[in-house]
Amino acid sequence: MALKEAIEERAVSLANYILKTKCTVREAAKYFGISKSTVHKDVTERLYYINQNLAKETKKVLAENKATRHIRGGMATKNKYNSLKIS
Repeated sequence: MALKEAIEERAVSLANYILKTKCTVREAAKYFGISKSTVHKDVTERLYYINQNLAKETKKVLAENKATRHIRGGMATKNKYNSLKIS
């Protein structure tokens, strides 16, 4: 398989995984064992030229994740300090 085909296949796989699980870029990067920069580039730039409809759907999930990231950050901090109180 050519390198270009492998990258395109990876971009589609990433997008499908993100749509299926509604995960963040970091979670997808961890699952696929690649950097979050690569995930972001694949699903925001490369995917548009491969499958525009898939790119649009993925972009919606990423926008939703971005809009709620402050909540996830706050919960992580709350959980951190709650675990310190218990110890």
